[in-house]
Amino acid sequence: MITKQAVAYLAIIASMISIGPTAVARTNPGARLDATEPQFRQLYKELVETNTTLSAGDCTLAATKMAHRMKAAGFADSDIKMFSVPEHPKEGGLVATLRGSDPRKKAILLLAHIDVVEAKREDWARDPFTLIEEGGYFYARGAADDKAMAAIFTDLLINYKKEGFRPRRDIKLALTCGEETPGAFNGAQWLAANHKDWIDAEFAINEGAGGLLAPNGNKLALNIQAGEKINQDFVLETTNPGGHSSQPLPENAIYDMSDALQKVRTLHFPVQLNEATRAFFIRYTPLAGGEMGNAMRAIVADPNDAVADATLSRNKIYNSVLRTTCVATMIDGGHAKNALPQKVRANVNCRIMPGTQIEDVRDALVQVIQNPRVSVSMMEPRSIATPSPILGANILKPIEDLARRHFPNIPVIPIMIPASTDGIYMSAAGIPTYGFSAIFSDYATSGTHGLNERVLVRSVREARKFQYELIMYYSLH
Repeated sequence: MITKQAVAYLAIIASMISIGPTAVARTNPGARLDATEPQFRQLYKELVETNTTLSAGDCTLAATKMAHRMKAAGFADSDIKMFSVPEHPKEGGLVATLRGSDPRKKAILLLAHIDVVEAKREDWARDPFTLIEEGGYFYARGAADDKAMAAIFTDLLINYKKEGFRPRRDIKLALTCGEETPGAFNGAQWLAANHKDWIDAEFAINEGAGGLLAPNGNKLALNIQAGEKINQDFVLETTNPGGHSSQPLPENAIYDMSDALQKVRTLHFPVQLNEATRAFFIRYTPLAGGEMGNAMRAIVADPNDAVADATLSRNKIYNSVLRTTCVATMIDGGHAKNALPQKVRANVNCRIMPGTQIEDVRDALVQVIQNPRVSVSMMEPRSIATPSPILGANILKPIEDLARRHFPNIPVIPIMIPASTDGIYMSAAGIPTYGFSAIFSDYATSGTHGLNERVLVRSVREARKFQYELIMYYSLH
């Protein structure tokens, strides 16, 4: 039964459909979310303090706890699907759905991983699996990556449900495991391959980009990710009959590998701009200013501008989004200190621009090495090649409109990340995926994947309110 309060609320929401995202302000969602912040903190704390490392944690338990909270808020059992596989019973997750009113509209997917990187208590200043608020920060493993986002998404659906909000589109939430550890059971990959119907959507919002803070704490930019590189490892191998080290020969497996890696070091792929990186350099030019700003302007005008390329490539971040990159990461060779080496292997990790074929990168390695004694092979399984999603006005404009009110005078800047997220599996399944957390961080001191991970309390609060309005708006259009 719909209460009078719910009817009034839905009338306000109906007005948003024709007016736009700025009309959300008149519904005063900030006050409602302030009132429910204690419940959000309890949820966030429970999620963070449930250990979900691969070695000792339990993602299935964390997902079950979130499911219990959603059912207590009124979600039916049929709207929550728990999943795991027998081989990995502790690496499960959940998919929950808030039903929309228009079956012709495709859903929105909210994707967040709930597994975390390993953390040892003896290395940390605080217990990594206790959420601690200190000096304006939340400290804990996963406080930022990615349990802040997972908690916000879960909390939003709970709030929508309690408020009687009925979107036009289904809003789907997927909490998955396995993102942080290569080789672990990956829930996002499993869903895309086995139950796309559970997660199918017009687009997905995932981790990958947030707000950027200056060292003094001032907001600089609000980023949205539209694309990510492909992560592919190549194995270089050279062999030799070997022999006694007292009788050295010019041909030596270690020397061959050394020469090959020196040539890989010089491999410089051409600039390859796409929609996201072009928009990034255009919008970031005023912030960069000076020589870097001029180089950004020049590279957009002419991607073959060698001077602009050289200037931007001095910055490791700019260089990484301009082109495909390859770097040696591991080497293993020889079998005895007094013997000539018979085999040497090296790993070269390449981060490949969207649209570039993996085979073409292998060919580039072979060509630059130019030594038939050094073989170059792909490490299997090979990474999924995914297209960059189109960053249309339907995605970008609501973020820009809301940002003008939440974060006045802060530019919204599209980016492509040089790393990869679980978004690759969604994109490969035909679900365009955008990274957008709205959480501002200075990155340099966040401790993500390292010691004493932390996130600003105010950043989490701000992101919760921003996402509440943004997801509501998307769901109504």
